Amino acid sequence: MKETFISWVIPCFNEEEVILETLARIGQVCNSINSYSWEIILIDDGSTDETRNIIKSKIKLDKRIQLIGLSRNYGHQIAVQAGLNNAIGSAVIIIDADLQDPPELAEKLITEWEKGFDVIYGKRIERKSETLFKKSTAAIFYRLMNLLSDIEIPLDTGDFRLIDQKVVYALRDMPEKGRFLRGLITWAGFKQNYVEYKREKRFAGASKYPLRKMILFALEGITSFSRKPLQISSFAGGIASIISFIGIIYVLYIRLMTNNWVEGWAWLSLVILMSSGLQLIFIGILGEYLGRIYIESKNRPLYLVDEKIINANFKEDNQADLITNE
Repeated sequence: MKETFISWVIPCFNEEEVILETLARIGQVCNSINSYSWEIILIDDGSTDETRNIIKSKIKLDKRIQLIGLSRNYGHQIAVQAGLNNAIGSAVIIIDADLQDPPELAEKLITEWEKGFDVIYGKRIERKSETLFKKSTAAIFYRLMNLLSDIEIPLDTGDFRLIDQKVVYALRDMPEKGRFLRGLITWAGFKQNYVEYKREKRFAGASKYPLRKMILFALEGITSFSRKPLQISSFAGGIASIISFIGIIYVLYIRLMTNNWVEGWAWLSLVILMSSGLQLIFIGILGEYLGRIYIESKNRPLYLVDEKIINANFKEDNQADLITNE
């Protein structure tokens, strides 16, 4: 009888300080829940430290560990998708390697999955060690995202979650290159629930999401799931055009009907500056959407695999279920 697998998908980028502890804790969770078989897929997203070599050394000791080494750093969301494309589990747990999200929560996630839920996401009720700036910007992003988008992404969540195999297949069928997985999973629907937890500080190392990446990630999410910025641009452009038209009438009246036509130059300048500023902003918004179309039209593969080490037993028994994107 075919084994029932649960897969861990763990994106890694320069995690040499923490990866051994991560594997130890995940291994303990797997050993404690013996009603399922496990695979642990680690995606090396172009690490420049010893992360990949450390993973290779652990593969020799634990047949559950699998390695997918990407050819360069493609980013967190692409790395997760690479793991999903290779997962054979009836359910998949997505978790980062930094141990801010506790692997021990897997038992509660699985309990909810066994009740019939297809997506169970971790909802943060406390964020230890995160700065006020990080917390406030995250709160603003999710609320702005839900305001602009046609879908509602759960607040105070990340990518830490369990998803059923049917959701994994749905994500594989979504061809877009700009991956915003928590949005795609919400868009896909299915029965969803959450488990609350306290987010810990990083076990070691530094955050892989500095301010620049956070801004780009926010833009990716907003432009992937909302046309409202374009609609707002059109509406505001119409308002600006009306104001400009009124300004033209005013200038013509002053020039032709009075001797005080020099007066009002400040108001006219204000209209010109406002119109020019709005045009630049809206051209930038339009450029973001055009840029997404340009990237999608090139139809390049989502990622390239440099190295893959998958246990032979998994390959032999589950080859029909295995999907790669090399």
